[in-house]
Amino acid sequence: MEKSKGFIESEISKAITKWEKDFLGRGSLSVKTNILQDMIIVNLQGILTPAEYTVCETKTGMLTIKRTRSELVESGIEDLYEIILNITGEKVKSFHTDLSSRTGERVMVFKLFNDIESKF
Repeated sequence: MEKSKGFIESEISKAITKWEKDFLGRGSLSVKTNILQDMIIVNLQGILTPAEYTVCETKTGMLTIKRTRSELVESGIEDLYEIILNITGEKVKSFHTDLSSRTGERVMVFKLFNDIESKF
């Protein structure tokens, strides 16, 4: 049976949530994944802890939290690439991520070698 776009998106969301809990020690409050052409866009809500929000009230604190969180995610990048490959059958060409210290939201973009959306 051919897997639907929605099914693949849901599987990626579940796998990234599991990765967050296993690797980072806690998961986000909600995860939404969208496939768009050759990109997989993952929107994670509720990333920051209450203590991190407090630290983010100063510019120095915000930059420290953003840098630390980015380093944590980057240190697990091979696992994330593996998740995408296992679920989609596609290799990741590049990875981009940013975190909003105001909303506590992280966006991850996996750029693939091929247009995966055209397969659905």
